Amino acid sequence: MISHHKEELFCDYYEKWIITYKEGAIREVTLKKYRITLYWLRTLIPTLRVCDMTRTAYQQLLNAFAQSHERQTTMDFHHQLKAAILDAVDDGYIDRDPTRKAIIKGKTPRPKKIKYLNQFELHTLLSSLNLQDSLNWDWLILLIAKTGIRFSEALGITPEDFDFSHQTLHINKTWDYKESTGFQPTKNASSVRKVQLDWYTIMQFSELIKGLPADKPIFVHGRVFNSTVNDILARHCKQLNLPIISIHGLRHTHASLLLFAGVSIASVARRLGHASINTTQKTYLHIIQELENRDIDIVMRSLSSLT
Repeated sequence: MISHHKEELFCDYYEKWIITYKEGAIREVTLKKYRITLYWLRTLIPTLRVCDMTRTAYQQLLNAFAQSHERQTTMDFHHQLKAAILDAVDDGYIDRDPTRKAIIKGKTPRPKKIKYLNQFELHTLLSSLNLQDSLNWDWLILLIAKTGIRFSEALGITPEDFDFSHQTLHINKTWDYKESTGFQPTKNASSVRKVQLDWYTIMQFSELIKGLPADKPIFVHGRVFNSTVNDILARHCKQLNLPIISIHGLRHTHASLLLFAGVSIASVARRLGHASINTTQKTYLHIIQELENRDIDIVMRSLSSLT
């Protein structure tokens, strides 16, 4: 039986492995990434058999993938393959672990500067929003700017998620706007959180959601497209001569304002629902560097006053 599996094409083996171990066990978004990995296997090693997956063959595969991808993407590709290959080693289809000591290469990433608005620009944007008596997309823009929640989390909000006496918004689910399957779990366990809101915004929303069904999303009526809301936001930015940002850029804006105001990275990570502080540090590296420069000035001033 084993010898038959050894002769199988590696891409066919990988496809079966996805169906057996991943389908129904992970989110559709993550599953798509595995399918993209499968696509690359069919492109780069269409004829390689399971038994021919040696360390050299594996390294050549990674190198070929790395020619058109950044290092982080190549690292993800490696992780998605490694799990399946280790299973093949355990089952005796491959003799030795070919992923051992693999070298991860990749194109140099373009310097990524995240797009966000400064405090003045955000103030300009928010004061020009068309906030009607009933909920519209401008209300969603306001809510994300004030809370930093993800677009899918904002779409998942129902009236019962507001706790008016404690001025909090409970984030405990998302809305699947990509596949239209309704409510979905949050990105990870850390994303389940209570976000504090200022009393004025809480008061506004208590009026807006009066009489709405407690367990239905307040912003969703039919299909929702990310591009619809991004276009509305872009239009506002253009009219006001502001840098054009996306809805996700509002989340970055929220986080950067907190950091500049001196809120600790740990608190910002918690408010954004990041699984670890590392995510926050990596994402907001250039802002943190600016803050460090400011801190160095403070340190130097306080030291110089000691003479």
